[in-house]
Amino acid sequence: MDDAAPITRTICDPLERAMAHVETHAFETLALADLAAVAGFSPYHFARSFSARYGLTPMAFVRARRLGLAAKLLASPNAPSLVNLAFDAGFESQEGFTRAFKRAFGVSPGRYRRGIAEPMEGAAMSDAAAAARVTRDPDPVRKRAFRVAGAAAVFDETNKAGIPLLWQQLGPRLPLPGQVGGGTFGVGCATDATAEGCFRYFAAVAVAPDAPIPDGLEAFEVPEQTYLVFRLDTDASDLHTQMLAALRQIWGELAPKSGHKLARGPDLEVYPPGFEPGRPGRIEWWIPVEA
Repeated sequence: MDDAAPITRTICDPLERAMAHVETHAFETLALADLAAVAGFSPYHFARSFSARYGLTPMAFVRARRLGLAAKLLASPNAPSLVNLAFDAGFESQEGFTRAFKRAFGVSPGRYRRGIAEPMEGAAMSDAAAAARVTRDPDPVRKRAFRVAGAAAVFDETNKAGIPLLWQQLGPRLPLPGQVGGGTFGVGCATDATAEGCFRYFAAVAVAPDAPIPDGLEAFEVPEQTYLVFRLDTDASDLHTQMLAALRQIWGELAPKSGHKLARGPDLEVYPPGFEPGRPGRIEWWIPVEA
C-alpha cells in the first residue's frame, strides 16, 4: 500500500483555529482583522470572544507567543543576534524588544541567552471563572429594529470599568421623552476595526422614532437582526461578579461554539422593567448571528 498523505486536523472551534494560526505564523505580520478572518468573526466580536475565553486580547497573545518563541530561540545552540530576533518578533528596535522581554521573563535577553533563566512554555492565561448560570434559547430569534437613546462613550480593555458611570448618568433622567416600555438596554457596537477591543457602549432606553433627544444624550438605531438570546438568572450576591462570569461563558464558550456564525451588528444587554442590582432578577444578552 502506498504511503498515505499526511492528515491535517481540522480545528472546528473558531478561537482555537485562530490560536493555531498564531502558533504557525507568529513571526509573520499579524493584525486583528487577519485573526478575526481566520476565526470567521468580525474584529469586534472576535476580540470580545477571545479575551473572554483566554484572559488576553488577541494581539497581547500574539506578542506573548512571539516572546515565548524568542526565548526558545535564545536558548538554542545557534541563537540569532538580538537585533535580528527583535525585528523578527515584530519590534521596531532592539531596545523595545529588550524592555518587553525583561517584563515578561524578569531578565534581559542577553542574560537569558547566557543561561540565567529557563525557557517558559507558552503565554500565561487567566484561570477560567466559575461557570455562570446561563441558558440559551434553542433557536435564534428575529427582533425588529428599534431606536434607543441614552448616555454613550467609547471603551476598551483599559477603561471599560467606567461603563457603570453611564448608567449613573442615565438613571436620574428617566423616563425620557417618548420612552417606550420600562426596560433598559446596554448596547455595544464596533467603532474602529483597527483598534483592538475598542467599542462604543450605550446605557439606554427604547424611544419612539420621533422622540426628541435630551441634551447630553445620544440616539442609536438598532437594526432588525437575528440574535442568539442568552439569559442569566441573578441572585442577591454581587451583580458585577455574576455578569463577568456570564460574559466569560457567553463570549468565550457558548457563542463561538453555538454553530451559528456571528454577524456584524450591535449586541445588547437587556434588563426588564423594575430590575434592581442586589435583588434576584434576569438579564438577557442578544448576540447577533447570520440568519
